[in-house]
Amino acid sequence: MTSADTPSRRALLGALSLSLVPGAAGAAACGPDRLGTSRVLQVSTAGRLRVGRRSYPRTLPLAAGEVLLTFDDGPHPGTTEQILAALAMECVKATFFMIGRQATAYPALARRVLAEGHTVGHHSNTHPMTLAQLPQADAEADIEAGFAAVDQALYGRYTGRPRTPFFRYPGFGDSEPLNQGLAARRIGIFGADLWASDWNDMAPDAQLGLVMRRLRQTRGGILLFHDTRPQTAAMLPAFLEAMRQEGFRAVNIVPA
Repeated sequence: MTSADTPSRRALLGALSLSLVPGAAGAAACGPDRLGTSRVLQVSTAGRLRVGRRSYPRTLPLAAGEVLLTFDDGPHPGTTEQILAALAMECVKATFFMIGRQATAYPALARRVLAEGHTVGHHSNTHPMTLAQLPQADAEADIEAGFAAVDQALYGRYTGRPRTPFFRYPGFGDSEPLNQGLAARRIGIFGADLWASDWNDMAPDAQLGLVMRRLRQTRGGILLFHDTRPQTAAMLPAFLEAMRQEGFRAVNIVPA
């Protein structure tokens, strides 16, 4: 045990399994002029997994400079395709937290996200703001309907537990009863360490400047975008290039 090992760190690492195997589209495969995916982090949800320091005390065990790119609210025609193209150009894999009704409306696009090697998590069925403000039964029903809709779109069936047990609350509006219910089903809860604030209208270059300033401050972490936003789609190629130029590394997650 090193001096950096603490009981809290050992407990967190007990719930998380790190893969040191580079991502399928790693930087070496793409060449030095592409950002690439530096590694894939295998995440176990066997314990009570709640990560993202904007909402919870802990985050994923990312090294300084490592960034998990996440996109909420899709799939959305027009913008999701642009984001997929930008990620493919830089050989980067990301995690998409999909809304159930969007996956139902655009199943081919949802399957394209998965087919291109990205991880697909869950973001409720109708994106209420927020689930914590709904009656408990209604909130649970919306979460469950989202699991079913996304898995039906991706895999053609839902078995009663999401294939990828990763969930993010709309608006980060959780409640302890909902958290406990997800934990009992071994479903991990993802917040964020920083976000692009892309729910606010801004020019792509203004958004790029904002995100890079925040990224320099946090030195990496779980980063929240929305693949429904044209400004994000327009900004993403320059952002990925800026990540590479400043030495940040893209990491993705998969279920352990």
